[in-house]
Amino acid sequence: MTKYILVSGGVVSGIGKGVIASSTGLLLKTAGLKVTAIKIDPYMNIDAGTMRPTEHGEVYVLNDGGEVDLDLGNYERYLDVTLSKDNNITTGKIYREVIEKERRGEYLGKTVQIVPHVTNAIQDWIERVSKIPVDESGEEPDICIVELGGTVGDIESAPFIEAMRQFQFRVGHDNFALIHVSLVPDMHGEQKTKPTQTTVHALRGLGLLPDLIACRLLGRQPLESSTKDKISMFCHVASEQVIGVHDVSSVYHVPLLLQSQRIIEYLRKRLNLASLNITEEWVSKGLSLEMKWRAVTKGQERLFDEVKIVLVGKYTDLKDSYMSVIKALEHSAFRVRRKLIIQWVESSDLEPSTQESDPAKYHDAWRAVVGAGGILVPGGFGKRGTEGMILAIKWAREQKVPFLGICLGFQMAVIEWARSVLNIPDAHSAELVPDTQNAFVIFMPEISRTHMGGTMRLGLRPTVFDREFETWSKARKLYGGNEKMWERHRHRYEVNPEQVQRLQESGLTFVGKDEKGERMQILELKDHPFFMGLQAHPELCSRPLNPSPPFLGFIAASSGQSDLEEQIQVQLKSFRPPHPEHSMVSEEALRTSTQEHPIANGVGTMTPLTD
Repeated sequence: MTKYILVSGGVVSGIGKGVIASSTGLLLKTAGLKVTAIKIDPYMNIDAGTMRPTEHGEVYVLNDGGEVDLDLGNYERYLDVTLSKDNNITTGKIYREVIEKERRGEYLGKTVQIVPHVTNAIQDWIERVSKIPVDESGEEPDICIVELGGTVGDIESAPFIEAMRQFQFRVGHDNFALIHVSLVPDMHGEQKTKPTQTTVHALRGLGLLPDLIACRLLGRQPLESSTKDKISMFCHVASEQVIGVHDVSSVYHVPLLLQSQRIIEYLRKRLNLASLNITEEWVSKGLSLEMKWRAVTKGQERLFDEVKIVLVGKYTDLKDSYMSVIKALEHSAFRVRRKLIIQWVESSDLEPSTQESDPAKYHDAWRAVVGAGGILVPGGFGKRGTEGMILAIKWAREQKVPFLGICLGFQMAVIEWARSVLNIPDAHSAELVPDTQNAFVIFMPEISRTHMGGTMRLGLRPTVFDREFETWSKARKLYGGNEKMWERHRHRYEVNPEQVQRLQESGLTFVGKDEKGERMQILELKDHPFFMGLQAHPELCSRPLNPSPPFLGFIAASSGQSDLEEQIQVQLKSFRPPHPEHSMVSEEALRTSTQEHPIANGVGTMTPLTD
């Protein structure tokens, strides 16, 4: 029987439920258990695909093409699992399922209501998805972590709260535990408990009793014993059930912080984990995972040499817009033993128009770019800021500064080359200038022009390395010297096949293409210390103990050529793809299982997803 741990939140949203849920799951894995995770987002959207990054942070893409909440990225990174789009539940998905059942007559003429029909649909969904294998064992998980987004008391989360109230009786007391995350503010040196008392009172009134109360403190001051005792007394839990989660040097220390407060010992008793059949092999794997995790966190504390990366992006006002990019950089910095320094540059600040409107901002932006150890241009949609990206790429190429371009950054590198090297000043992307006469990036013809959600080239896709360049291609070596690699995609536009020959003849090398050789997926410059662009999003598959190869190469090159050579040799010997074996198949096979929506002849116009 699968055990379930619900993680809910109170007082305010965005206080770290995802990290606490992921950290709890990691600790359970170190105990030899197989863990999966589900995120509930109570908004009406079907998925996160049509939301701008500044709404809820980045849109995280899964192997099956699911566009989901960024917390699923936390789950995959911490738990080293591969999730599916069904691991993200939204109100839109549940209502769509219920309405479709009603239209098919499956409710046999009954009045369809929130209770029991919507709440039953939620419970059935959780129970079904919790049993899907997510790791290399191919076996049903022992534990399912369910994170409920938002805060208790929100109108939109009410059906989910009621569903979970019922669910605890469906699965039984020994198979259901609740961790409630609440804010404990510090006012003039005094830790206040009233907000936590209020949210727990509201939760109990809705029929859910917390087994653990995780008290989030915004600062380095730990939870005081007197505060813990007060919460224990007024929230009807024992002191050992109150856990303090204060700010630590990095989120990778949170599992160790929870472990030090004996959270796993409590869950062993509460969920009767001894009844689960844990093999010696998995116990050994768990102990190995704990040792490696401790080594990473301890090593991070002793880093003194810095690597300075400038991220030139469109959504720098909200850092969560680039959550996976940040994590991929961190993972690579761990491996290279460097302290990561990220400088954020809004791409539009590099443009001449800013020099006129705000000279100080313009000069600050260029000062950062000129002093960069490496320049990263990540993905995005829309025209705003793209000229600034092109200028930053030109600087990196001409000044031999390590460069990594992801998705839009890859496309802008192609356009920069066309303008500067091929001397085509009006070279552009059909996404940004639809009527351009020199389109070096064009619309993907098989994708729908009329529907936005789930209509891009989405999910895991293979890239084949060109044998002609295998002796010098850094990308191929970083992927272990393999002939193929697999990464996740999220884009509608690609390099124009008609322009590829003239680009390659002028020195811009496409070392990786799709299986048919029609889509350009990786570019490199041979005579540059490190200049690489990928159409895919390799940051989505980076892991703390298995960093993304392009990001690893980029961070190593930004640290020094000797570091790059060292990491290339390590990768050639020990690179391990983060994907399950069964998912690394042909593009044709993958396409049938993703959310890509091919059409024969697209009509209409496509507006940018977001600018």
